[in-house]
Amino acid sequence: MNGEKKRYTFLSVGKPLPLFIESVGYNPREEDFARPEGYPYYHWLQTVKGEGVFTYGGQEYLLTPGKGILLTPFTPHSYYANEGDWSTLYITFGGDVTEAIMNSLEINFSSMYIESAELAFSKTIEKILDTVKKDNELSRLDSSEYLYHFLILLKKYNQFRNKGSQNVDRMRSIVQWLKTMYSENIGLREIADYAQMSPQYLTSLFKAAFNVSPYAFLINIRIREAKKLLYASSELSLKEVAEAVGFNDTSHFIATFKKIEGITPNKYRHLFNKL
Repeated sequence: MNGEKKRYTFLSVGKPLPLFIESVGYNPREEDFARPEGYPYYHWLQTVKGEGVFTYGGQEYLLTPGKGILLTPFTPHSYYANEGDWSTLYITFGGDVTEAIMNSLEINFSSMYIESAELAFSKTIEKILDTVKKDNELSRLDSSEYLYHFLILLKKYNQFRNKGSQNVDRMRSIVQWLKTMYSENIGLREIADYAQMSPQYLTSLFKAAFNVSPYAFLINIRIREAKKLLYASSELSLKEVAEAVGFNDTSHFIATFKKIEGITPNKYRHLFNKL
């Protein structure tokens, strides 16, 4: 978007569409607003550049680039630029079938969204802005079609978010199992067998939930427990510490410890013995 402010509002001329845009625009320098009574239409506000603080439901949300908020009608809210210029895209919409559509898509609630390459909300709003320039009956129909596409994107976002939450719940039992089994001779194959899924599928789900592979998670648990032993007992040899936390090879244990902690196990123990 360039630096020119754009705003289009639509008066009710003739029979309104069942799903229509009330206003749409781009503001390179968003103003401060306080609406204790809310807005009479569904309202979307998204940051393009800069950042703003948006408040509703007693909570403050920082809207950085790519983040947007959808508000249901008459939701009290306020917002202001956090620092410097805050550039935004916005759209308000309604219509006789809007509530039914929002309910059927399960998005009829106020919430914050974060766009991605796959779910680029801003691109759809920019298409609407380009369409409404034509100022004719076809542009009204086209913009309504884009609006429906925009709502589908919001639906997809919630599906992805819910799937991510389900992944976390599904992986939580595996995490607990790893915390009790870390000292055993287990690796990715054994973890996958416990989870009853392929190693590849398990890794993809685990990474989606925790941004780390299950094997890397296991190694981090082992190193954490090794640090406890090194700190608590100076009598245990490195071989004994390694075996106690699930490493079969002392050299592998030392190399892994140094890679993660930046120092060798002996150096780590020495530092604590000096305290």
